[in-house]
Amino acid sequence: MLTMIINMMISSAIPVIMMTISIFISKKMISDREKSSPFECGFNPKTHSRLPFSIQFFMISMMFLIFDVEIVLIMPLIPIMKMSSIKYWWMSTSIFITILLLGIYYEWNQGMLKWAT
Repeated sequence: MLTMIINMMISSAIPVIMMTISIFISKKMISDREKSSPFECGFNPKTHSRLPFSIQFFMISMMFLIFDVEIVLIMPLIPIMKMSSIKYWWMSTSIFITILLLGIYYEWNQGMLKWAT
């Protein structure tokens, strides 16, 4: 028990120490307007370097990423079915699929699946 507590303290302290060291040794300074603007041979830029971003595209890509990860979580269910009781497998699989369906229904209800409004 004491070993587990020590391991937890060490594994919590190492990231904090690393972040603190990186803050002190980083060369990032406060950026000014000239450094953040694009360089075009001394002339003023003709267009903005940061184009507007479509939030709908971002939401669709995040949903794709989330459901892609969930598909990866579903893949091991077939081999697990052979090793476990069918009752517990069916219950856990149906709960997982129900949570996925509730999530897609919520996204559809909130209008996140509409590309243009």
